[in-house]
Amino acid sequence: MKMMGEFVKGLWRENPTFRIVLGLCPTLAVSTSVSNGIGMGVAATFVLVGSNIFVSLIRGIVPEKVRIPCFIVIIATFVTIVDLLMKAYAPALSRSLGMFVPLIVVNCMVLGRAEAFASKAPPFKSILDALGMGIGFTWALILISAIRESLGNGTILGITISRSFEPPLFMILAPGALLTIGILIALINYLTMKWKAK
Repeated sequence: MKMMGEFVKGLWRENPTFRIVLGLCPTLAVSTSVSNGIGMGVAATFVLVGSNIFVSLIRGIVPEKVRIPCFIVIIATFVTIVDLLMKAYAPALSRSLGMFVPLIVVNCMVLGRAEAFASKAPPFKSILDALGMGIGFTWALILISAIRESLGNGTILGITISRSFEPPLFMILAPGALLTIGILIALINYLTMKWKAK
């Protein structure tokens, strides 16, 4: 049961986007459409899982002074793999996400999990932590993207959902991203306080 807690915490209690507020740069930039949100979420999850496994495996042999550079090299390796796979098998998505896939290397969520968790935990726990954080990041991206795409474009996954209103275009611009994330964080904090009060 305790092992399952390592997975579940990333979905809500320590959700990287809504609770810890990490990885906001790609969240703000790519959440203009649900397909972008899914693509970035899957890419980040792949990098999280791969890097957490390797960081956990080498945690006992890496000298303290070169710990962070080693972690960055491991993360950069997995980012390169996912970037090349996207370019080969999903070129349209790769173009849409642009530089934000290579920037996963410096995403504080990925490096933070390597430093705070994988460097101190065995591989299986590190995998559960990475999967929980990755899926939590992905569902947050999908939720934000769905709100922004439906209100800003009147579509979901490119399918028109309503022709009865003129979409406010600011929702697919940076102010729309900040407004959406702010409202969702406030709502999640409110719900969490209500549940704790019960």
